[in-house]
Amino acid sequence: MHPPSLQLLRALRTSLTKGPKSTGPLCATPNRIQPLSSFLNHHRNYSNGSSNSPAPIRPTRMVSRSHPAKPRSHDRGPPSQEDTQTDFAALNVLGNIPAPTTAVDACLDSGFHLDNGVKITDGDGVLLIGGEAFSWRPWKAREDGEKSGMVNAKGQFEVDEQAWGVLDLVWPRPDLLILGMGASVMPLSPETRKHINSLGIRVEVVDTRNAAAQFNLLATERGVSEIAAAMIPIGWKMM
Repeated sequence: MHPPSLQLLRALRTSLTKGPKSTGPLCATPNRIQPLSSFLNHHRNYSNGSSNSPAPIRPTRMVSRSHPAKPRSHDRGPPSQEDTQTDFAALNVLGNIPAPTTAVDACLDSGFHLDNGVKITDGDGVLLIGGEAFSWRPWKAREDGEKSGMVNAKGQFEVDEQAWGVLDLVWPRPDLLILGMGASVMPLSPETRKHINSLGIRVEVVDTRNAAAQFNLLATERGVSEIAAAMIPIGWKMM
């Protein structure tokens, strides 16, 4: 601990010689808290005119800040007078992109019509891969010449792995396969889905009409190398 400096000692000696300048207490006495009953009596006496004390301070009412009125229209500013206006409802992002030649033009009960003029008839399905169209017959032929169903005992769509032979040969393989099951939709069997996924291809199951519409849109947007479709005619009856 350092000794006090000469200036501090001189100041203490001067204060002891001259004495304190004021006789008041060194520390102010804290104000006493006024009880609530005393405050109410004082306020009541002031209201009756029997008190000479100044009026108690009344709280000031807080006035909320005024906000501007909401605009009646979504336009920011006056309406535009320009001749060229953008109609977002008629905006077509893919308008300048040509549709693929294998886009489906019509879905028939017994086949399909493509944009390139190819017609698939006689009740055959169609397999669209890599910008090419193939006649697709995923069903099996019986000895009596009739076609067996593609529904297993659990009511699921299931075909042999040989029906997807083109997917094993094409490279690069598509990213998505859209499977159209005719006029209705049923679950895809785990074995068939597992085989398609083992090729690195995702599969989406819809009816044939929606499958054709989705293929036309996605193939135009992403290209025929990324999107493939396998569809059976809408008139095909599951057995």
